[in-house]
Amino acid sequence: MPISTSIVPSEPMPHDALILGGSYAGLSAAQQLVRARRRVLVIDDGKPRNRFAARAHGFLSQDGRPGAEIAAAARAQVAAYPTVAFRMAEAVEVERIDGGFSVVFADGTRTCGRRLLLSHGVEDVLPDIPGVKERWGRTALHCPWCHGYEIGLGPIGVLGRGDHAVQYAATVAEWGQVTLFMGLEVGLSPEDAHLLYRRGVTIETTPIERLEGDAPTLTGARLADGRFVALKALFVGAQIQVGNPFAERLGCEMTDTPMGRVIKVDGMQQTTQPGVFAAGDLARAASNITLATSDGMIAGHALFRSLVEEETQRVA
Repeated sequence: MPISTSIVPSEPMPHDALILGGSYAGLSAAQQLVRARRRVLVIDDGKPRNRFAARAHGFLSQDGRPGAEIAAAARAQVAAYPTVAFRMAEAVEVERIDGGFSVVFADGTRTCGRRLLLSHGVEDVLPDIPGVKERWGRTALHCPWCHGYEIGLGPIGVLGRGDHAVQYAATVAEWGQVTLFMGLEVGLSPEDAHLLYRRGVTIETTPIERLEGDAPTLTGARLADGRFVALKALFVGAQIQVGNPFAERLGCEMTDTPMGRVIKVDGMQQTTQPGVFAAGDLARAASNITLATSDGMIAGHALFRSLVEEETQRVA
């Protein structure tokens, strides 16, 4: 789709930065920018990726606190600065315009800004297995570092295929006795088989038919041949997808990871398109609150420098 350049703002840009996504990465970037007294608009639809999890873990000083509380506290701190504004709304289109970018909302209104930060996260594409969706974030999980300790050891399932599944299962084995459900197409190399053996991982080739238990509790997995495998939790190597097409419509390059396609960025969170930055889960395969917050800070600094460079060149 071609990038529109037909819309020209009739007055100076109201914002130095438009931040699409007001969770950890977006708020972290916003904090850096408003501390430099830059005008920032944070746009958020209120649907963070971790909304399904009861608590967040592994985030220094915030361990065990609900993710919504962490985000609310961060939002309140950012909101204390006078140059930030928030809009709880769904963005439906982003366009490059003369001097910056335009964001169109579901109600037909629009706003403009000189720079754009994409931090709206990703969506988890869950396997089509009955019982996974209603347990997602509680006993059907994706990150052992985030939730493994709370399982309290015992039987754990890992669902996945390929090299990523092998490393995934070998990691999860630190938190319990793992059964790796690989389906009918196994094809393990001798090295992979040896690794799983050394980590005490059982390999199961019969597909899971459904998960059982009073959701969100999990008691185990019923297999296609009728057997029942007792489980306290199931780690799912779910694929991810960027939640909307904004990056690709703007011409940003994407990159493939074992978890799915993400936006390609450099070490400063700059995309392949001038003026467009990306941070958080949509710009990296490995994801947690700490990494998203760090990426947001880096993006905020880089976005600020790009503004200064433009202003310096304009004066010269």
